[in-house]
Amino acid sequence: MASNLKNLSEHSGKNMKGLQKKKFAILVSEWNEEVTESLYNGAYETLLENGIPKENIQKHYVPGSFELSLGAQWMAERKEIDAVICLGCVIQGETKHFDFICDAVAHGITNVSLKYNKPVIFGVLTPNTQQQALDRAGGKHGNKGDEAAFTALKMLGLAKGL
Repeated sequence: MASNLKNLSEHSGKNMKGLQKKKFAILVSEWNEEVTESLYNGAYETLLENGIPKENIQKHYVPGSFELSLGAQWMAERKEIDAVICLGCVIQGETKHFDFICDAVAHGITNVSLKYNKPVIFGVLTPNTQQQALDRAGGKHGNKGDEAAFTALKMLGLAKGL
């Protein structure tokens, strides 16, 4: 089903039991703050709703989405952090800057996850317009922050079950 036809924040609760002691770092890009704060609110509330105590959730800011990779590496290096959620928004502009940033961030976050063998979640919106970003940050298509938190929980649940 095309993403414009459904709320993308609907998920099942499979693999999400017994995770209350897990600790999460949420990195939030300061660029496109209206969008990224909404993403953070979605991720934070989803973690709370799934039994993660407030004291097990850390929030840290980075200047922009490009800096999410290094911020994620610093968080993943911490033994007490079980998962890192990276939240950002890069809106298509008139230059190739969008392509370079999105590609670098996607690869950087993936590499951190593989290097530290921890869930490092790509919660970065890559819309064409500000309205599309808002639609995915708590609007008619759900909240990518919710999705990122669910993904972190599900991956930790998977690791627990292995």
